[in-house]
Formats: sequence, structure tokens, C-alpha cells
Amino acid sequence: MASIKISLPDPMHDYVQARIDRGQYASASEYVRDLISRDQGGVENEKRWLRDLDVSVSDTLAEMGAGGGVELDAACNAALADIDGLARSSRA
Repeated sequence: MASIKISLPDPMHDYVQARIDRGQYASASEYVRDLISRDQGGVENEKRWLRDLDVSVSDTLAEMGAGGGVELDAACNAALADIDGLARSSRA
């Protein structure tokens, strides 16, 4: 296992030590390994989200190219009309 030496400002050191003292981590090394694992997971989740977004955009562009979909102005106008109708019915 490789070693890395890091320097922390006193407040950060105290925070890590407090987590160790409360039994949340056995050592500063365990704390840092946990942070790195969480970061790696976050990066993978972000990559997955971006891939899914790319697929969604591609699918939407294909649908729009084939004549599908709804114009944004029409969708917004319909939503506003629905909201207005609900507001009027609640006042009645």
C-alpha cells in the first residue's frame, strides 16, 4: 500500500480527529479512503447522468425530427391555461 503525506489546517485536523474520537473512523487514513471512495462514486454517477442525458437529448431530437413532440410555446400556454382553470375552480 502506498503512502501520501498531507498537511491540513488546524480546524480540518481537529474535525478529522473528532470523527476518529467519536468512533466514526479508526484513523485519518480510513477517513481519507472513505472520502476518495465517495468522490469516485460521485464521478461515476455524474458520468452515468451525462450519458443518460445524451441519450435523452438524442432521442428527443430524433422524435422532433420525425415530426413528434410539442412546441414549447404551445406546451407553456396549455400549462398556464390549466393553472388558470384550477385557480378559477378553487375560487368558485
